[in-house]
Amino acid sequence: MRTYVAALTIGAAILAGAGTPAAQSRPAGARPTVEQDLAAITEFNRRYLKAINDEDIATLSSLTTDDHIMIASGRAPLVGKAANDEANGRVFKQFDIVETWTPVETVVDGDLAYQRGTFTVEATPRAGGPTAKTSGNFLRIYRRQPNGEWRMTRDMFNSAQAK
Repeated sequence: MRTYVAALTIGAAILAGAGTPAAQSRPAGARPTVEQDLAAITEFNRRYLKAINDEDIATLSSLTTDDHIMIASGRAPLVGKAANDEANGRVFKQFDIVETWTPVETVVDGDLAYQRGTFTVEATPRAGGPTAKTSGNFLRIYRRQPNGEWRMTRDMFNSAQAK
């Protein structure tokens, strides 16, 4: 089960809507401020986490780059959007997921940003049984798209032993 939880955890991304407020509020061609970028990434994370907890694969997929790679401890990397979508689908069919994150550090450098933090996941089997609880650390890389929106391009995390 941890394998499936790991496949979902910090799995994919969110920005199916019209764009981030920071991208919409600046003049055309103007670079956003660091504060605007940080706010946009915070909003990205809010939407991404909501999509995980809502089991919304389409939104998760829309928030990752086509070349997205997820690296989880003890597993081969999931390479590409389709592989991540498939893994998320398997998880959502088997478990009811409740996930939370606590970002600790976010750094923006031009069109790339990284973020590290901690996460917790509770996975309750849909067929019945005890809820598995997992926690750990994550490191993500985001890439600004030509339209100014941020997408997750790399996602790496380690999970502590399930409880």
